[in-house]
Amino acid sequence: MSQRVIKMHPTDNVAVVVAAGGLPAGMEVLPGLLLVEPVPQGHKVALAAIAEGSAIVRYGVTIGFAKLDITAGSWVNENIMTMPAAVGLDNLPIATRAGFIAEPLTQFTFEGYRNADGTVGTRNILAISQTVQCVAGVVDFAVKRIREELLPKYPNVDGVVALAHTYGCGVAIDAPSAPIPIRTVRNIALNPNFGGEVMIVSLGCEKMQPARLMPKESIPATLVDGPAVVCLQDEQHVGFMSMIESIMQQAEIHLTRLNQRKRETCPASTLVVGMQCGGSDAFSGITANPALGFAADLLVRAGATVMFSENTEVRDGIDQLTSRAVNAQVADAIIKEMEWYDNYLAAGMVDRSANTTPGNKKGGLSNIVEKAMGSIVKSGSSPIVGVLSPGERLSDKGINRGLVYSSTPASDFICGTLQLAAGMNLHIFTTGRGTPYGLAECPVIKVATRTELAQRWHDLMDVNAGRIAEGEITIEELGWEIFHLMLDVASGRKTWAEKWKLHNALVLFNPAPIT
Repeated sequence: MSQRVIKMHPTDNVAVVVAAGGLPAGMEVLPGLLLVEPVPQGHKVALAAIAEGSAIVRYGVTIGFAKLDITAGSWVNENIMTMPAAVGLDNLPIATRAGFIAEPLTQFTFEGYRNADGTVGTRNILAISQTVQCVAGVVDFAVKRIREELLPKYPNVDGVVALAHTYGCGVAIDAPSAPIPIRTVRNIALNPNFGGEVMIVSLGCEKMQPARLMPKESIPATLVDGPAVVCLQDEQHVGFMSMIESIMQQAEIHLTRLNQRKRETCPASTLVVGMQCGGSDAFSGITANPALGFAADLLVRAGATVMFSENTEVRDGIDQLTSRAVNAQVADAIIKEMEWYDNYLAAGMVDRSANTTPGNKKGGLSNIVEKAMGSIVKSGSSPIVGVLSPGERLSDKGINRGLVYSSTPASDFICGTLQLAAGMNLHIFTTGRGTPYGLAECPVIKVATRTELAQRWHDLMDVNAGRIAEGEITIEELGWEIFHLMLDVASGRKTWAEKWKLHNALVLFNPAPIT
């Protein structure tokens, strides 16, 4: 609307302040509309008088109701609004908007590592899996030595990672929800960026034995002798350094094979891109996520697979998801994931309002409804062709292209972990408040929603989406820019997270309901 405020939909009665540092009282933000009080950047200003009990509308959606009469030009925040009830899970629109078909994009490629199972890696990494948390310290020590002593001998290998977790023993291994963390650990080990090499370190006495972690039916066909296992309790290990030497000897076998791999020209259709936002602010739904949504549509048109996630943030837009489902079966699967989430909240005696963080609110997001609308937009406009439950792999569902909803919580590293398990080979992450997020297993492209953040964290952000709010670039133009950047990164270009090695340990999400 102006360089001072942005209104997202014709029916909105609030707009978001653009200026860094906010705007002072008395400032004319639109012809005839003066601010009656200071409004911080990213926060909402009433475009007209809003009576007590009336709807506050942003994105064309009611994000709350006024607790009191609101004067035009006032600061609209969580303190003067109540949150609407969640959309019910009955009588939802089912596959009513799923007929969108765009012209295919067939000319785009990247340089990747082809795998025997048809998947493609964007990186060439040795991953060392663990059956139990008890071996994490030993594996961590071994990985440090592998990086220092072995990796320099294998220049075609990008790195080595320990797939650490807090599971494996002291748990009810046959409980109804136990398959979820087990398949998560298993499927991460099968990620395309690991080249089909499976190496496991076991303690020996744990409940999650190697055969349970990696049963025969899940072992890649290329591993005719099964996965390589180093068991620390084997009698051959006499002392700590004996364990380390065994791990390093086995690692060198895998490194030798990985080092023989070369990048080849691969179609963009072999990309599996996971999308996520964290440390969100009001600009997430104005700049970064809309541009990412446009890029997501380009990827789908190129035949790629795109995943978006976060039950906690899409629950309030469930009607938007079910209407875009390609058929009733996909819509029903989305509804079931949201039912699980509702039951989880009820069991823990909390409600969805707990999702919005202090940082979200400081960045202008008043509640989870407003946050959800800005989050969902990164999925673009393509039909949703499939749904994954936590820890499931795309190939388990026979999905090899299109837009997919991967059911995860919103926590950054947990969401990224589950997308890795699904088969993600490239990750893109938007943030408004800022977060030093990164994954060792997969390149992560970081997109700042605001220019101020992009400049302040200049060596952590790969893309500045704040240019959209400033009128320097359109959503579509930035979407194309991000699309080309993803192809470059998939071909080996390093992201800032990779340059700084911002690699956080994996932490599993155990979705057993709280009791």
